Amino acid sequence: MREKELRLALVCYGGISLAVYMHGITKEIWKLARASRNFLEGKPAETGSQGVYHRLLDLIETEAGVRMRVFADIVAGASAGGINGIFLAQAISTGQSLEPLTNLWLECADVERLLDPDARPLSRLTKFWATPIAWMAANKPGGTVDQTVDPETRDEVKSKLSSFVRARWFAPPFGGPGFTNLLIDALDAMAASERGPRLLPDNQPLDLFVTVTDFHGHPERLRLNSPPEVVETEHRLVIGFSDRDRDARGIGHAAELAFAARATASFPGAFPPFTVGELDGVLVSRKRGWPGRAAFLKRALPRQSAAEMIDRTVLIDGSVLANAPFKPAIDALRNRPARREVDRRFVYIDPKPGIRSIGLPKGEEDALPGFFGTIFGALSNLPRTQPIRDNLEQIERRSSRIRRMRAVVEALRPEVEDSIESLFGITLFLDRPTSARLRAWRAKAQDRAAKSAGHAYPAYGHLKLSSVADEAVSMLFALSGQHGSISRGALSDAIWRALQAGGLDRVGGRSGATPAAIDFFRSHDLGFRVRRLRLLARRLTALADAETAPAAAIDGMRDAIYHCLALYLDREMDDFYSAAMREAAANAVEAPQEALDALAAARNLRAIDDMTDERIAEALAELPKDQRRPMLLAYLGFPYYDISTLPLLQGEGLDEFEPVKVDRISPDDAVAIREGGAEATLKGIQFNSFGAFFSRAYRENDYLWGRLHGADRLIDILLSSLPAGRTLQPGEAASLKRSAFLAILDEEESRLTAVPELFRTLRAEIPPA
Repeated sequence: MREKELRLALVCYGGISLAVYMHGITKEIWKLARASRNFLEGKPAETGSQGVYHRLLDLIETEAGVRMRVFADIVAGASAGGINGIFLAQAISTGQSLEPLTNLWLECADVERLLDPDARPLSRLTKFWATPIAWMAANKPGGTVDQTVDPETRDEVKSKLSSFVRARWFAPPFGGPGFTNLLIDALDAMAASERGPRLLPDNQPLDLFVTVTDFHGHPERLRLNSPPEVVETEHRLVIGFSDRDRDARGIGHAAELAFAARATASFPGAFPPFTVGELDGVLVSRKRGWPGRAAFLKRALPRQSAAEMIDRTVLIDGSVLANAPFKPAIDALRNRPARREVDRRFVYIDPKPGIRSIGLPKGEEDALPGFFGTIFGALSNLPRTQPIRDNLEQIERRSSRIRRMRAVVEALRPEVEDSIESLFGITLFLDRPTSARLRAWRAKAQDRAAKSAGHAYPAYGHLKLSSVADEAVSMLFALSGQHGSISRGALSDAIWRALQAGGLDRVGGRSGATPAAIDFFRSHDLGFRVRRLRLLARRLTALADAETAPAAAIDGMRDAIYHCLALYLDREMDDFYSAAMREAAANAVEAPQEALDALAAARNLRAIDDMTDERIAEALAELPKDQRRPMLLAYLGFPYYDISTLPLLQGEGLDEFEPVKVDRISPDDAVAIREGGAEATLKGIQFNSFGAFFSRAYRENDYLWGRLHGADRLIDILLSSLPAGRTLQPGEAASLKRSAFLAILDEEESRLTAVPELFRTLRAEIPPA
């Protein structure tokens, strides 16, 4: 049975009231992750769409021969997508229910609940001079409401639109503290829900990133040639969370999650900017403490903390500058442990492709924008609709490097295997491998590979030295608690001076590596070990696909590889290191060699090498001789491959060794029920994407479509992860989609009572089996 992990890195766009639609999608992702966990634990199938996903995973195993696990381990979001990402990540990390967020969106995401108490009309005379504007917008025959609002909801929309327009002018109508309270209420409800298991494999971290805009900005020092240093103002912020240090709170304390959710969704003009003081006031009114407040603020607002400006920091909507937060999600691909074959997907949720947040009147789209049109476009449209081409090109460059590397490895394979066989002779495959023999063989093969590289070795050696040194600098910098390019530059300079003082200005020549280089690489070259085991894992996958080796032996070999790989990957994570190591890192500029020695001692790579040789030798001994041969040749021949492929990797270690694929979930892509995109399905796009705030029926509509579109696309994505040549029976995918759609309607019909006609229409539109 081939085992595989489908890993989702989710990127959730902003969308104002379309947050309700996006919640429907993230709810299906949560249900798929729950179904996957229960399926692998052998639990019976659930009801609803979760049960359909369970059945799909069972069909994939029985018919396609692949035991699939699905989970989301990276989540990044902005604005409305940031809120949904925060709650989804918390549900994944803790096993809590996502249902309280459904209640938040359906019950509370309404103009009447969101309006600031000070902005509510107190009487018919309040802002009487604004009433005609509301009347014109709501009652003009053939006007906006008549044209865009369904007849059954027009009275509700007109009433709430009147209150909204008559609210205070030149100040945000929605209340900040009220919104913060709603977020904390929902987080408390999640914490009180029945808790299930964590929806990730053991030792698999979950990383969450939420974009925020620092309105005033913070100073950032940059290094130049002339002048040597300049200061610029940076407005972008990314608040990161992780459950690497796992406890019952999940990815963060409720106050920290509310901080990020409130800040990222401070849509300019609708909500007031967010400040720490607002959250402090809400917590005081609720008589709640905030343990870890100082540490969180120092981490989330490092520059502001250093300048003692936290209380004066003003935060606004994260989508102003970064509506599609791909970059932090891409950066998080580092430190991803892998214990099975991985299919990595970037899945981004775009609720309204091609639709502007602030629309111009009809007939003016092609004209030169006027005064207000230019302002609204600059503040709202351009950042939100900027193409993600740069992000996709970055992902493609990474995937291309992996594909080139794999092609080179396969092309080199006959030559490398001939070199290893000529070096050791036929006795290599007659003897039972032991850890001592494997260690000696590995050292001999590495020395021969360096010498046979000739003039190519110095270039490889210096590139390797550079990548190892840069990784050490990155780890020491992260452990030091320092911030800014100036501090990192000073640390890098100090480390390189220490390396040169230790004789590493040369790494070797035609005769191979120098003793100083050999000692340094044995102590610090973590990437080489990781790449070697990745190659071994790929070779084992090919061996398993051939189905010529006993399944038990294949499983034992796989377990050995990934167990050893996990030991090395643990040492790439910040939380592996002790307080003493962090103290040494903090003093690394003044004592760089001592910091390097402390890092080498903390990692103890030579001991891990011995453990790896022992585990690999035991697993190799269980394989038949003809299957043992390619695995042993790959393990011993890796130095030959690395000398050829490291330049292709540009000195980087690629933790997940498969090319990354990108999928989108949007109304334009989910067409199994109805085509036409957002215009044909969603109500929240009305009133410049504020529409769902004006009607419970609109929110129910968009939430239901979100679940349906999510199920549609997730089934597509899951089936696209099957290996080439492995499929389900014809018609089964369509049948599963129909079952999922009907299950969702059955689940929601008793709750979504404001849209009964929609249920009747959808049951008629869902394609027959």
